[in-house]
Amino acid sequence: QIFRFKEMLASVLSRSPSNSASKGSVHRSSSVAARSSAGQRRFASAEAEAKLRAKQELVAGKSDEEVVQMLQNAKLSAWDLEQTLQDPLRAVHIRRTFVSNLDARVAEGLKTLPVDNFDYKPVLGACCENVVGYIQIPVGVAGPLLLDGVEYQVPMATTEGALVASTSRGCKAISLSGGASAVVINNGMTRAPVVRFPSVKRAFEMKEWLEKMENFYQVAAAFNSTSRFARLSTIKTMVAGRNVHMRFKAKTGDAMGMNMISKGVEKALSVLQDYFPDMEPLSLSGNTCTDKKPSAINWIEGRGKSVIVEVVIPGEIINNVLKTDLNKMVDLNINKNLIGSAMAGSIGGFNAHASNIVTAIYLACGQDPAQNVESSNCMTLMETVNEGKDLHVSVTMPSIEVGTIGGGTHLPSQSSCLTMLGVKGTSATVPGANAEQLAKIVASTVLAGELSLMAALAAGHLVRSHIQHNRKKSENQGDMGHSLAALDK
Repeated sequence: QIFRFKEMLASVLSRSPSNSASKGSVHRSSSVAARSSAGQRRFASAEAEAKLRAKQELVAGKSDEEVVQMLQNAKLSAWDLEQTLQDPLRAVHIRRTFVSNLDARVAEGLKTLPVDNFDYKPVLGACCENVVGYIQIPVGVAGPLLLDGVEYQVPMATTEGALVASTSRGCKAISLSGGASAVVINNGMTRAPVVRFPSVKRAFEMKEWLEKMENFYQVAAAFNSTSRFARLSTIKTMVAGRNVHMRFKAKTGDAMGMNMISKGVEKALSVLQDYFPDMEPLSLSGNTCTDKKPSAINWIEGRGKSVIVEVVIPGEIINNVLKTDLNKMVDLNINKNLIGSAMAGSIGGFNAHASNIVTAIYLACGQDPAQNVESSNCMTLMETVNEGKDLHVSVTMPSIEVGTIGGGTHLPSQSSCLTMLGVKGTSATVPGANAEQLAKIVASTVLAGELSLMAALAAGHLVRSHIQHNRKKSENQGDMGHSLAALDK
């Protein structure tokens, strides 16, 4: 209801005279520009279709060898073979032959890179280009993980030996303790364009303009008009010289939301351009978003889903399942995860190995693996409770970036893993509920991983376990802490 009132208010305000420019003339010029842009897009689309038809006529009835020869003679492009041939698997095979002819090392490598028994159609235009095959990553399950009264078997794709076993041990400790509980304390994907003005004064005038609620509502109405799910919540404005960085933050339903919010930002910038015609957009992303890079702003302000998970582990479970002492774990957590990370100047790295779990789940569930950079921001806290008999453990993760639609979530294998967790696709009841639940599962599995590895480190048996569980297989396989966890299983 509040949001509908805001949209109605924005609609009224959009009809009000502007102090910055004549709205009538601005709207007329915007309408002309929009029609011109639409015409240009239609022309470009017709031209592209004509080129595609010409390529398809060129390859009609040709053998694979003849198509390879056309590629070598630059009569065709390798990157759009799927569209040209209308047969994704054939296109991949022909591309493999073409690139193999270019480099003997590639030819040798492609002999063992799998290519068949894979559906390439969902990949096209969504996940990868110039496809020559696929890689195989084992998927294990960690669990059962008891979270808010529901048990989960968590899929993890990894090549790190003993990681799944270690995380499962943590899940066991959590489940035997009555389960973990999780809350999402903030939700909003961000995109931060940067624009430039002729002077610092003009840059500051925009900042002041955006800080007035009636102006924000007008920009929000434009932003929200681009999607059924995108809902702008804030714009954080930062001025550096004559540049303005605007950090748009919005809910994006069950999508991770980068494409959705980028579309909304483009629409919002067009509105701002009407009021500030001397504004020069420099980039849709000015790096204060911040995407796939370490940053204090994500750690402090949050990005995606901000999640906190907690559990109380009884002392006997610390002794019998985790094979250590709770006081040792508290002491180690202070000296390693808090003091050690502070001495390293870490941003968001106040944990033992959150990124291990985040990356493994992301790979299994079709998330963007590069976003483990900010999604792995985590502070692990441990303290004794109940007169020192039990251990309270929590993980605070302010920037988990996940979605249950879009990206790689539609690929068959990754979709299967989301189905295992009961969060595939769009929530049928509350928009965004599936993505929030996935974020909770990620954070809770991180909690399990933290418990197990910290227990292994506190136990002090690492060298023995490493020798027994890893070194006789490979000098570099697995983590010593995980090895102990697997050994104890």
